[in-house]
Amino acid sequence: MYDPLFLEHEVPGHPESPNRLRAIMSHLDLHGVTGQMVPVQPRDAGHEDLRLVHTRELIERVMDAAPAGGHRWLDVDTYVAPASYGAALRAAGGLLAAVDGVLAAELDSAFCFVRPPGHHATPAAAMGFCLFNNVAIAAAHALERRELDRVAIVDFDVHHGNGTQDAFYADPRVLYFSTHQFPFYPGTGDWNETGAGEAAGNTINVPLPRGCGDDAFTAAYEEICAPALRRFKPQMILVSAGFDAHFADPLAQELLSTAGYYRIASLLGGLASELCGGRIVYALEGGYDLTAISWSSHACVDALLGNELTVDALGAGPQVRGPDVSGLLARIKGLHDLSAV
Repeated sequence: MYDPLFLEHEVPGHPESPNRLRAIMSHLDLHGVTGQMVPVQPRDAGHEDLRLVHTRELIERVMDAAPAGGHRWLDVDTYVAPASYGAALRAAGGLLAAVDGVLAAELDSAFCFVRPPGHHATPAAAMGFCLFNNVAIAAAHALERRELDRVAIVDFDVHHGNGTQDAFYADPRVLYFSTHQFPFYPGTGDWNETGAGEAAGNTINVPLPRGCGDDAFTAAYEEICAPALRRFKPQMILVSAGFDAHFADPLAQELLSTAGYYRIASLLGGLASELCGGRIVYALEGGYDLTAISWSSHACVDALLGNELTVDALGAGPQVRGPDVSGLLARIKGLHDLSAV
């Protein structure tokens, strides 16, 4: 799912740039990957769609902030340009179209190459480059309108998806699982943030120290994410796919490689096939090195298509010993009673 309108959300010099999508789409075309996929016809989300997650005040603030020229700042790093509101509606609506296509069995799975990204947008605030929370709106749509009872959201962006967590922290119908660098922006996502009320235990955070590579990330997904999903039995999996944990990314300090993303995506695809008929939808979030985001997106699409990993130009990255996270993973498994799952 892609639309050229996403390229019109722009402030020159900002890291969340339209060049990110230009690089991804050019790369996928060059390597013949887009020819293996079918395009999803995008649509615009309406206010009734946004209101599944967001307050009326936030929607009106973003809509009214769009200038005739130039740009305005909603916070220190989140901007609104003339086309931003329209792009945000199409990004959220594109996910809705993809979710509907997968649930109707018109699509096997979907990858939504959208911007602006979404996972930092809380119900009441735009922040962290995000205007509306695309994945959260899609999850609420599946639950409220498509009569699903359980949706899992997996977030491997290097920054914690505080907005998604906030949206569903007390909703037992949603399992939210996140790996992220910690402590890091936005400062949320510690291991003891686990949900509230009937949803206690449905938020699972894996706050990783800087310098973690493929082995630490893979262990988190094999030892915590997989048993948690098997216990929850989701009817659909949504993925907040940020590629800023890649070792080449300039805004973070993790050491994940393209091959590491392929391993994670392959695991998630296998879990989707095992648990929910293969119903999985990806949405682009962060990632700010153009080469890394292109190859990492390619790796995840290869996994969705059942292709072997295409060898990338960046390699395995720095071959250094990362921090020992076994104690952290054991603590989280114990907290969520996953050791026997």
